[in-house]
Amino acid sequence: MPNGDNWQRDLLRDLRRDDRTPDTASSQGSSTPRQAGGGSRTQPAQQPQPQTGQAPAPAAAPGNQAPQAQADPAPAHGSPAHHPQVQPRPRPTSPQAAGPATRPRHTPESRPVVSADVAAARRRPRRGESFAARAARAVGRIVVSSAAREVAESTRTAEVLQQPVTTGRQIAVTSIRGGAGKSTVAALLGTTYSHYRQDPVLLVEADPALGSLPLRLGAESLRWTIGDVADIVEPQMSLLDVTGYLVQLPGNAWLLPGSQGQIGAMLDTRAYERVMVSLRRYFGVTVVDCETLPAEVARVALSAAQARVLTAPATLEGIASTQAVLQWMQGLPRHMIAGTVVVLTELVPHPGLDLDKAVARLEATGAGVHVLPYDRHLAAGGAIHTGLLARSTRQAAARLSADVFQLSQKRH
Repeated sequence: MPNGDNWQRDLLRDLRRDDRTPDTASSQGSSTPRQAGGGSRTQPAQQPQPQTGQAPAPAAAPGNQAPQAQADPAPAHGSPAHHPQVQPRPRPTSPQAAGPATRPRHTPESRPVVSADVAAARRRPRRGESFAARAARAVGRIVVSSAAREVAESTRTAEVLQQPVTTGRQIAVTSIRGGAGKSTVAALLGTTYSHYRQDPVLLVEADPALGSLPLRLGAESLRWTIGDVADIVEPQMSLLDVTGYLVQLPGNAWLLPGSQGQIGAMLDTRAYERVMVSLRRYFGVTVVDCETLPAEVARVALSAAQARVLTAPATLEGIASTQAVLQWMQGLPRHMIAGTVVVLTELVPHPGLDLDKAVARLEATGAGVHVLPYDRHLAAGGAIHTGLLARSTRQAAARLSADVFQLSQKRH
């Protein structure tokens, strides 16, 4: 696929040509491709790519539908749909001709994100705000009309988020400690970008130690990981080849997990760099859920990204540790802190902290600061259903996504 200003148009043309392939094979989760000459399924022994003569399952070409500017700054669907993964289409080279470096060490088995016994304890998700709060807001809109301002703000946000890119933008999300809402913010960013943007969006879990990004995104099972894809990806692969190893999410978003939720899983920096460099040209925006600082992969991801998001709990300890990190970043090249946004996540309804003063202290370091308000739906954990989020949460996520995307455009 040629680089340059027309890479998205060339990508869509390739997808339209692939969609006209007469032979297709359906796939669901970890199912293997079906041979074009028969109805039986075969399981590849050591080769992850489908054999010659196979074809991918039909999939909606990301980017074929232009997003609409809406009054709500994020999608309002109730629960994320789980689409079958698209299997890669035939490779031009035979398995014998492929070099050993291009083959995976093994063909991994699909694993559920949450086991059946644990999933049985899950309750019905709650709305982000109470009925009384929703009713009060509806009455307020009748008494004091703010609909015009809301539509104008939503339109401005949509215009920013829909700006075209010539090369893929990579946004790294990290934190100082666990429990700061890092995976939640990464999931909100990826969901917002996939809602507004026309090109495909990739979410990468670079936190293999029991990361929660697949769970927050509503993925049901995992198979290929960053380490596996690093041994497979090649420059001549098409988007359909690549997405055969990814988890398809609602809309035009895709997920590449860091592990299958196993304790002790490690992520090599060289594998991470190879995957990110190779996949950058396929996706307009890539959101990376990094390890907590100062992990090595997190430092590599932050230095390579065009924009950085640092999450911290809206507590006294979270403000103090975040300020220390920002002061350290002031000694780095200017673009590091200028391209960093701090997200203060409210973990309780009424934090014992003056957020206005806290935001002012952090902004004095040169970084941008956003506040993600408390939301009952987010606080409950599990898959994020954007239709259940509080309106203030959707608005905050949209403003954050637009701000971060603008920062990523300033560094080429």
